[in-house]
Amino acid sequence: MNNWGVEMDATAEEPDLGMLVGQLGRALQEELFARLAEQGHPQVRPRHGTVLAVLPASGVRATELAQRSGQHKQIVGVIVDELERLGYVRREADPADRRAKLVVPTETGLDEIDKARAILARIERRHRQELGDDDYRIFKAALGHITRSQRAWQARDRKG
Repeated sequence: MNNWGVEMDATAEEPDLGMLVGQLGRALQEELFARLAEQGHPQVRPRHGTVLAVLPASGVRATELAQRSGQHKQIVGVIVDELERLGYVRREADPADRRAKLVVPTETGLDEIDKARAILARIERRHRQELGDDDYRIFKAALGHITRSQRAWQARDRKG
């Protein structure tokens, strides 16, 4: 048994990192989007979170959304189109460059963003309570380190 009350079977094959992270991501999304539906946002789907999670209240260009989310511009464009049809965002002329458009959250979009952040904060508090402050801090630091290291794999491959 480890520090978190999880029985460790030396003969059982442990899921690999990809499986664990994928399962965690899906489980987080399932809870988040179920709770969002309960709170008035049943039409929002995980793909929409790709944009809404990184969309500032002041708005931003779609190219910036693509960079922030790590998605291709074309995918972000499709998601923004869907969110616009659903009433979560609108496109406005960028005051700094009238030729460019900003993606700006509507009142409905801001409500969803606020609720999603509150739901995620509750989920995180629950896990922090389950693990304890020190172990949770270590877990998040380690997960962040592994994530940054994995993102750098191409640069490492080019060097050697």
